[in-house]
Amino acid sequence: MAITKVKIDQDLCTVCGLCEDTCPEVFEVNDTAKVKDDADFNAFEDEIKEAAEDCPAEAIHYQEE
Repeated sequence: MAITKVKIDQDLCTVCGLCEDTCPEVFEVNDTAKVKDDADFNAFEDEIKEAAEDCPAEAIHYQEE
């Protein structure tokens, strides 16, 4: 199964930067955390899952198909 969508719940996100540390190719943290527009989810599937699992606020969600 491939990851088709990644979302950060801004209501939960504490902007800790852990997601960007784990996978800077997909996540970007400045004043808020965001998923990069041109991110290649397939190339960084393991890192996205790790970032979601390690997120202290459980703010990262992804969809697989």
